[in-house]
This record gives sequence, C-alpha cells and structure tokens, in this order.
Amino acid sequence: MEFDFLEPVNEGILKFISSLSSQELGSKIVLHTQDQFPDISKITIAIVGVLEDRRNSNVINEVNLNAVRKKLYNMFPGNWDASIADLGDILPGDSVEDTYFALKKVTSTLIKNKVIPIVIGGSQDLTYALYRAYDDLEQMVNMVAVDNKFDFGKENETVSANSYLTKIIIDEPNNLFNYCNIGYQTYYNSQEEIDLIEKLFFDAYRLGEISNKIVLAEPVFRDADLVSIDLNSVKSSASANLVSFEPNGFNGKEICSLARYAGISDKVSCFGVFNHNSTAPEAGIIAQIVWYFIEGYHYRSKEYPFGSRATYLKYIVPLEDEELVFYKSDKTDRWWIEIPFESNGHNKLKRNTLLPCSYDEYLSACNQELPERWWKAQRKNAL
Repeated sequence: MEFDFLEPVNEGILKFISSLSSQELGSKIVLHTQDQFPDISKITIAIVGVLEDRRNSNVINEVNLNAVRKKLYNMFPGNWDASIADLGDILPGDSVEDTYFALKKVTSTLIKNKVIPIVIGGSQDLTYALYRAYDDLEQMVNMVAVDNKFDFGKENETVSANSYLTKIIIDEPNNLFNYCNIGYQTYYNSQEEIDLIEKLFFDAYRLGEISNKIVLAEPVFRDADLVSIDLNSVKSSASANLVSFEPNGFNGKEICSLARYAGISDKVSCFGVFNHNSTAPEAGIIAQIVWYFIEGYHYRSKEYPFGSRATYLKYIVPLEDEELVFYKSDKTDRWWIEIPFESNGHNKLKRNTLLPCSYDEYLSACNQELPERWWKAQRKNAL
C-alpha cells in the first residue's frame, strides 16, 4: 500500500501536541501514529514531510521538520472546517529515485482521493516526483514555481534542486502544459535560459514586477495544478536563511500572500515548500506559508471547473485582427479570457477554454493591446 512509505509522526511531536490548548491547530488535526492511520476518505488536506535533500549541495543539515511542526501546530486556525491530517514523513530511500517513487505514489493516491497534499521537503527536485504523480491522472499539468531561478540543467545532467525543470520538460510522458515562474532574479539566470522560457511560451515574472503589484500573481495561481515554493525566493532577513544568504527576494508578507493565492485557487491540487536548511529560525516562515495556504483554501469560491457562462458577464473587445472575449464572475469579480479552439489536429485543447486574467489585461485589450498570456496560450495550443 502506498501509505506504507510514510513514517508516523514522532513521539516528541505527539508529546508537544498533547500540551497544546484545544484551540490551537495541533489539537484539531488527525495524526498518523504508531497505532492508527487517518481515514483518507474523511480528510481534505494532508501534510506530508519528505526528509530527502541529497540532490541539494547547498544544505548543511539533515532534513528535520520537528521545528516546523511545532511552529505550525502552535498557531491558531481561522474559521476552518476542512479536516487536516499529518501523515508523517517519507524517509530517504536507498537511492533518491526510491524517494521519488514513494512520493509519487503517495501524492497520486491523495490527489485521486481528492485530498490536497502539502509537501514539506527536502530539496526542490522533489517537485519532479510531484509532477510525475499526475501521470496516472491522465491530465495536462500547469505548474507554478515561486523561485529566484528557473532551475534548468543540461539534458544528461542528474536531476537536482537546481536542474529539475529540464527533466520535467524532456521526460516522457510529457504532461506539462504550462510552466510559470514567479519571482525570478535576472542575475541568477543566464540570457539563454530567459530566452528559452520565451521560446517555450512559458510565463515568467521578475521579482520586482510581483513585489510592486502582488495581485499580478493571482490569475497565474488560478490556472495552476501544482505549486512549488523555493524558500531561496525569500530574502534572508525574512526567511532567517543564513546558510545561503539571499539579500533580495520576497518579504514575509509577500510570500504568505502568494501562498494564500495558491490556496484560494480552485484548481491547485498539490502544494510544496522546499530548500530550507532545517534550522529553528526558518521554521517560522515555513509554518506561516503553510498556514496561509490552508487559510486560502477555506476561501475557495468553487468557480473551477468553469460552470454555465450564463452566470458571468461577457465582454467582447474587437481588435484589428482579433475579437477577444472576456468573462467576469458576478460572484468574485474575477476575470477570464477565452482561448478559441483551433481545429488543426495538433492542439492540446479540445474546446474553447478560459484563461484566468486580470482586470488590467481587460483594460489593455480595450486599448488595443493583445494580452501576452493570451497570445502565449494560443501559440502553445497550436503547437
């Protein structure tokens, strides 16, 4: 059974939880212990630790999530009604590939059972295993990485925390429909890598773009299935990462806002946080990221899959060579733009589909400017 890969929550954490008040989060979750495993049919969100970091050369400590769990379970939940379970940890296998296999199986089973896994690593190459978990679901995957780097590597290079994206792109079966990076820092990425993102019609937002207007990220998360956060995208003054010091990056408020956007998305079915150094000071920001994702989940509006368009306001914007169709939700005031189906026999979409967008993109279209994400999505569809 897939869940045999999971080790129970250790006794030290169980003892800590037993000392908490009934109002704190730790007293309200279901735990994997030596004596019992949570009933998955009654769970909505599952926390899974993965103690694997052999493919991250920058860490100095073995992965230990005790401090993260203590910080998280010492917090107070909001007005939450979802059942949350801590399924314990996946230990490092004999090889890194063994760990990938275990994580893939656990994640795939959870998603099939409509349980959202929150995976806390470990190194970010574990994102590859999360991506492969969708193989059995037979669907295209939209992935968002909050990262200061694109994590490309050489084609024959062993997958690592700094090169996992290449393996995702080239490995079969190729289920990746779109990749979006949020928060890249130009000086950490070669011009060839930046050009490759454009060539593949992927999306990327620089740190400054998102920091200046955080709401730009919301439509991106709305269309994501898998979200992977690299803690190196957070500046060290906020993350307490003094091992690989990062002078620039998102601050604590911004990274928690991004986590909340991911939680609010009706489509996100897997969320991961990676590349920390297992130090007690870092545990605080990780716990808050996870807390905000769960908080966001409780504000989901159930607008995906997109229902009857009759309940949405429709806006048609004529351009010189195109006619763009926008929809605005009368429930949340969020916007979508229609990507038309092209019957060319090769496209990945089988019908007209809707791409989340912002009000600003609608205004740009009114000013005869073609939204870049719409153009990329249509080109990708035609490939």
